[in-house]
Amino acid sequence: MRPPATQVSYKVGDKIEVCSKEEGFMGSYYEATIASCLENGKYEVLYKTILEDDESGPLKETLFLKDIRPIPPRVRKSRRFQLNQRVDVFYNDGWWLGIITSEKILIRNRYYIRVYFSTLGRIMYCPCTRIRVHQELIYGEWISSRFI
Repeated sequence: MRPPATQVSYKVGDKIEVCSKEEGFMGSYYEATIASCLENGKYEVLYKTILEDDESGPLKETLFLKDIRPIPPRVRKSRRFQLNQRVDVFYNDGWWLGIITSEKILIRNRYYIRVYFSTLGRIMYCPCTRIRVHQELIYGEWISSRFI
């Protein structure tokens, strides 16, 4: 069992990620910005890639502190991801946790890696440019998937 993440406070303008709790999107993360700090540990956020239903602008939502986290730091991409390595893939406007299931392959002058997504129950070939090393925020420190 993993230790809990350290609580962080945010200010207006901070870039964050929001963990989705919606069916079919569980465990995926979406980039957002803190729009305002409310009482009782709540924050109003503006999503970067999710729009209002009428597409008039970015979706604004009020969330609890437990549903958001800072943007993970950039990790210098290795030339090769390893088999069974946990990674995040940018798909369907958010970051989804997956597991590498093959070496990279060249398809039409672009490199792809086969990734298994347990939350989606499917395997997809994903462009290497949309894959990042998975990290967890544990006690205020970002820990790379290579060490989890």
